[in-house]
Amino acid sequence: MEPGTARIAVDLLGGDDAPAVVVDGALRAVRADPDLHLLLVGPSEVADALIAALDPAQRSRITVRPVRAAVGMADHPSAARAESTVRAAVTAIREGTADAMVSAGSTGATVTAAALSLGRWPEVRRPALVASLPAVAGPVVLLDVGGSLEPRPATLVRHAVLGAAYAAVAHAVAAPRVGLLSVGVEAGKGDRVRRAADPVLASEPLPCEARYVGLVEGYDVSVGARADVVVTDGFTGNVLLKAIEGAYEMAGGPPAGGGAPRAAALLGVAGTVVVCHGSAGADDVASGIALAAHLWRRRVTDAVAALLSGSAPADHDRTTDEVATP
Repeated sequence: MEPGTARIAVDLLGGDDAPAVVVDGALRAVRADPDLHLLLVGPSEVADALIAALDPAQRSRITVRPVRAAVGMADHPSAARAESTVRAAVTAIREGTADAMVSAGSTGATVTAAALSLGRWPEVRRPALVASLPAVAGPVVLLDVGGSLEPRPATLVRHAVLGAAYAAVAHAVAAPRVGLLSVGVEAGKGDRVRRAADPVLASEPLPCEARYVGLVEGYDVSVGARADVVVTDGFTGNVLLKAIEGAYEMAGGPPAGGGAPRAAALLGVAGTVVVCHGSAGADDVASGIALAAHLWRRRVTDAVAALLSGSAPADHDRTTDEVATP
């Protein structure tokens, strides 16, 4: 267990099976980590039920922010502008009462709330969700997995920069290899966006001595032999991530030493935000809380932001699908 206090705001009403699995996951997390402090954001009676299950020493590490409104999984991301548990959890970071936040609720609402409350990095128009997947040759960083569904080529290029920095900071990968997910490894394969992004990535300077290795295919994500970072759009990345999760479940679990990739870090906003799968179970929520604490203790978000400062031109392209547009 990494040392250091970590104060994590938890959205009690986020997720398909909230609040039951969120409460269970929070219980497991606080019992497993003696330096973990939780800010429970949700109805008082839900938080009280969680607190009652803890011993006195553990209860001293729990605080509550009563909020009854939630953003539903089917709601438009703009619903995050109104008072809700996810907005209150993000606001806690901005106010300094929490170091990081975790939600298993609507991805679009979480990204929107984080962008509005915390602000985006100057170089990033579209924050990206990054997942670390266990692979045969070592962890593979996959992004985006749901933050930006229909990006332009410049967005994919920016995500390559984000992913390279994240792999170096979060996983200590020296000179990360970056690949662009497509339907073949030969030049010219893929749709219009990939064909346009490929030559730009080939000439784009990447941080941490990272190098672009060209187009990669889906199996490269699970093998990890060709690339440490795999870049794609949020739509494709989310579909791929859930397919991998299903494959792990059928096979009895991920490769030895790896955890199931059911929580992702949000890169591109001025704070530590973790998004869990909407169908997350208690173990997944506990893992998401542990990930948020790990990222905060290692100051991963700050380190990635520092590496990106001045590393590449800002992504100024805009599309109407950008969920985090104020």
